[in-house]
This record gives sequence, C-alpha cells and structure tokens, in this order.
Amino acid sequence: MARYTGPKCKNCRRFGMKLCSKPAGKCAWERRKSAPGDKSTQQRRRRISEYGTQLREKQKARAIYGVLERQFRNYYKKASRLEGVTGDRLLQLLESRLDNVVYRLGFADSRPQSRQIVGHGHIQVNGKKVNIPSYQVKAGDRISWRDQSKKTGLFEIVSNGMGANSVIPSWLNVDSDKAVGEVVSVPKTSDVELSIDTRQIVEFYSRK
Repeated sequence: MARYTGPKCKNCRRFGMKLCSKPAGKCAWERRKSAPGDKSTQQRRRRISEYGTQLREKQKARAIYGVLERQFRNYYKKASRLEGVTGDRLLQLLESRLDNVVYRLGFADSRPQSRQIVGHGHIQVNGKKVNIPSYQVKAGDRISWRDQSKKTGLFEIVSNGMGANSVIPSWLNVDSDKAVGEVVSVPKTSDVELSIDTRQIVEFYSRK
C-alpha cells in the first residue's frame, strides 16, 4: 500500500497549513511558518510562476488525502469524463474514499490513521469487510466497525469520542453509540472545509 512516509510536518510547512495529526503546539508549522529550507525574508522571496502555483495546489491536495501521483492523475482523468465541473467531480471522488469517510465520521483522529484502520480490516461496508482505503462509497452505504475490531485499542477513539472530526458533514450521518455511519448523499464542494483551488489543478493537468 503506497503512501507518504516522509517527515510528518514537512508538508505542513511547505503548504502553509496544519496537515498532520499532532496536538496543538507540536506541529513544526505552528512554530515556524515558513517553507522547508526557506531562510529568506518575506520581501526577498521570489514570486511563484503560474505553473508553480498550479503544481503547488495539486501537491497540496495530494498531501491532504494521502494519494500518490499516479492515483491522483487517474482521479483527474475519471473526473474529466464525468458530467459537471471537473474540479467539483475531482473533490467528490477524493471525499468519497473510504479512508476519508472513516475520518470524516470521527472514527479516526487523522486521515493517515483512518487509512491504517481500513487497511487493517477493521471497517465493513454494508456488513462486508473492506480493507481498501481507496474504495469509493456511494449514497446509502453503511460504514461500521467489525465486532472483532471493537476490542482493539483503536476503537477507543470512537468509544471515548476522541475523533478529531466532531462536526460531521451534511452528506454523512453517524450513530456514535453504535459506531455506525451512513452516506446520505454524494459530497458537495460546499461540504469540503479544505482550501483547495481545484481550478488550478484542472489547469495543471490540462496543459500536459
């Protein structure tokens, strides 16, 4: 299962936002709000080109959802074949990943942890075990913990209400007592709280 294994806070500093799951005050970006290796002052920093801006936005989206380049490009190609705005469809595909849904339901305190939970076979969809983080959920799907997995330490995140995502988006519904979530509808771009400029991503891939 390919994933980013580099320093947890490097991307936080690179993209100027907290992406890691470290407690408040522990993230390197909170202590030094500058890009890695950037020792220049704000006045001396070079202006980023149009291509650089587009690349940065694409890389930021990849870092947020933990997707490598080939898979991200495939998401873009699939989104471009769907009806509607390509950027909106791209976000829908990313938000509909099972590992993201597990995080958004509050079953994990970060997307990397939700990826681990899914990959280790703790989650089932409609009563069947699914251990593929990129699995695409659909409206009407029910996501729950396996009975055997409720005896693990990871389940304490749910039972103790420790999940970082305390505000559940409108396209999801969750019963925290039973640790069961449901996909009510397809995600909308208005439900994505992340600052991702999908127009820049579309323009990046369109120029290739």
